[in-house]
Order: sequence, then structure tokens, then C-alpha cells
Amino acid sequence: MVTDGTVPGGERTLRRARTATRVSLASGMVATLFLPAIGPLREPDPWRVASGVLAIVAFTLVLAAAVGAAVTTGGSARQRRRLRIGYAAVAVLGVPLAAPVAVGDWPTWAWLGAATVGGVPLLAPLRAALPATVLAMVVAGAVAGVTGASIGQALLVVGTAGPGVALVNGFQVWFWGLLVQAERGRAAQARLAAAHERLRFAADVHDLLGHHLTVIALKAELAARLADADPSRAAREAGEAQRLAATALTELRRTVHGYRRVDLGEQVTAVAQVLRSSGVRCTVVPPAGELPPEAATQLAAVLREAGTNVLRHSRAGWCRIEISQREDEVRMTVTNDGATETGTGTADRHSHGLRGLSERLAGAGGRLRVDRADGVFTVEATVPATA
Repeated sequence: MVTDGTVPGGERTLRRARTATRVSLASGMVATLFLPAIGPLREPDPWRVASGVLAIVAFTLVLAAAVGAAVTTGGSARQRRRLRIGYAAVAVLGVPLAAPVAVGDWPTWAWLGAATVGGVPLLAPLRAALPATVLAMVVAGAVAGVTGASIGQALLVVGTAGPGVALVNGFQVWFWGLLVQAERGRAAQARLAAAHERLRFAADVHDLLGHHLTVIALKAELAARLADADPSRAAREAGEAQRLAATALTELRRTVHGYRRVDLGEQVTAVAQVLRSSGVRCTVVPPAGELPPEAATQLAAVLREAGTNVLRHSRAGWCRIEISQREDEVRMTVTNDGATETGTGTADRHSHGLRGLSERLAGAGGRLRVDRADGVFTVEATVPATA
């Protein structure tokens, strides 16, 4: 039984399914109650007619509440427990009220007992219908024995009609539960996709700001050191830091408001310019044609990290950025001569890091390779050439 919480999203579809299931359950139970209602029509004693009608009406009311509770995504455990107690009380009360009705002419209580068994899956698991059937058959046999009616007929009615109705109702309640679970799964998947998108956005913002802020910090530090020895160059470095800060702010605003994909060509130009202004000879070998947007976005993140590492962790004199495209993949290689035996050239624990980029590329079907040999540090990123 599904009783806790409301399903986020898809409320319109779920509301229609709830209505259809309730109508189906109610229709089946109304048809089931038609048979015990025949008893009062065949009973000549008005008092017995009144008691039979009272039993059927009371059971109809509690059954309607059970149908409503069965097809819902809300309701507390206490409410369901009270409804079960009420259901059981009405079933017990129906024995003395319906047993004398149309005795010898129509098994009124046997049909009412079958309807009682059929309604059990609305409030309890389907397996509870088995002990309910056994109990109802015992009561039906006792009622028939006391009133002089046919015991075999009473047992046959309760033992066949009751489980049959219970199976039909149990299947519908089970199917409703599947619908709710499916909707919850869809909603959870949507929330997960939104969370992944937020994480990706945060990573892009981190990469974007991390690169610019690293360069700005280095420029500011250099300007402070040159303030006394070379005021003219210090002013140029300070101006460059100011320009980079303005660029970072502009790109951040574009990213936040439009969430555009970062252009790889712009990143190559920006990184090359920053490296050259810092005294690093930078050679760029661009791709032969336009790259797929998704591949370009992934490589732009790698380029920002690689360029930041060259500035922050090495004493590189030269850097080469080469991008090539094949039929099924795009490859970017960033090489510099700033590697040392102590491991410079790799990201520190405060940056997004090559490890994080490796995981990010792996998630997109790409791979990242890092190599250090003879003082040369190489970062090679390969991503699928898909749009």
C-alpha cells in the first residue's frame, strides 16, 4: 500500500490514474454489494428488512472510505489503523443484522461476508485475504447452521466469490502502487538530472573563475614586487590584472545569465595571451575545422586547468597547445618545459585539478593522460567527436 508523501511532478497524470482506479474499485464493490442487497428484497419481515438494509448501508460507507484510502498518496498510519478497526467493527456488526434476513431463501450474510473478504486488500496486503476468507467461511457455516440454511451453499459463496473479488481489488491496488512508484522514480530522476546540471554549472564557473583569479593574483603579486624597482612595468602588470578582472566579470555574467558554453577558440586565445604576457613563449596549433560544441566545452575546461598549472606551478619557458580532430575523436595536447623532479606541473589540492578533469572526461566518454619526462610536462585530453 502506498500511503506516505505526495508525488512531486506529473500531478495531472497521477490524478487521472487515481480517479480511474477509484471508479474501477467502486464499480466492482457496488456490483458485489448488489448480491447481499437481494436478501432484504426477499424478506417479508419489515424489522429484518431494516436490519439487513442497515448492515449493507454501514458496510457501503466504510467500504467507500476504504476505496478512498487505498488509492491515495497521503494519509497517516493512525488514520489507516482507525479505518481498519471501523471496517472490522462493521463486519462483525453485520453478522447479527444480516444473518436472519431471507433465511432459507437467500444467503444474505454469505454474500455480505464475501464482499467483506473482497474489500480486505483495500486496507491490508493481499495475503491478509486468506485468513479473512477462512474466518468468513467459519462464520458463514455457523450462521447457516444456526438459521437452518444450507451450509454448503454458504461456504461455496464465501470461499469462491470472496477470494475472487479480493484478487481483482488487490491487483488494482498493486497496479496503483506501481504507478506511484514509477512517478516517484521519474521525479527522482528529474531531481538527479537537475542536481547534475547544477554540479556541471558549478564546475564550469569554478574553472572559469579559477583560471582568471589565479592569473590576477600572480599579476598583482608581480606588480607589488616591481613597484619600487620598475614602476613602469608594475603599472602595466597592475593594468593587466585590472583588465583580466573585468574580463572575468563579463564572462561570469554571460555564464550565469545565459549559461552559454565556453568557446574553445576564445579560451585558446585568452590562455595564449596570458602565457605570453607572463614571459612564456606560446605556440598554438588550431584544429583544421570547427569542433563539435560538446567536445569543445570539455577541452576548454582542460585548457583552463593546464594553463593555470603552467602559470602557478612551473617555471616554463615555452608552451605548445595543439588541437586535432579525427573522424571519431578530438585531441588536445598541452606541453610545457616546466616539469621538475618534485612534481610541479600538477594541480594542487585547492584547484579543480587534473584528477577531477579526468573523471569529468571519463563521464563524457573521453580520457586524460598526463606525462612528465626530461623536464617536459604533457597533458593530453581526448574526447569523442560528437555534437
